[in-house]
Amino acid sequence: MAARDFKVKELDKRASGQAFEVILDTAATEVKADFPLSPQKKKDWSLEEIQKKLEAAEERRKSHEAEVLKHLAEKREHEKEVQQKALEENNNFSKMAEEKLNQKMEATKENRTAIMAAMTEKFKEKDKKLEEVRKNKNKEAEI
Repeated sequence: MAARDFKVKELDKRASGQAFEVILDTAATEVKADFPLSPQKKKDWSLEEIQKKLEAAEERRKSHEAEVLKHLAEKREHEKEVQQKALEENNNFSKMAEEKLNQKMEATKENRTAIMAAMTEKFKEKDKKLEEVRKNKNKEAEI
């Protein structure tokens, strides 16, 4: 806005300051009147132009739909991969847990078998000693 587009009128002078009134020039309002307030007249479209625009819109819609479907397919594929990986990890964990359990059970069985064999051997030795004691007792009783 140029300096000639408005006028400044001094109203009061006071000890606290001054008051002014700014008056816009009428020429500035005329400049705004040059702009049309109503929209321009619409162009008359031919049937071919309308058909081309409809076809272009249909192509854009199909392209967008194909892009959305592609994105959804990629997302589903990723979900399947994640589920497959989780299933494999679960199966691996189950196999490892089963193997560990079998190893522990085998170790427990071997340990129990060894303890039973040791106890059997110990009882056999006691039986032998008891048998010797009985023989010695019978010999002493005969003498």
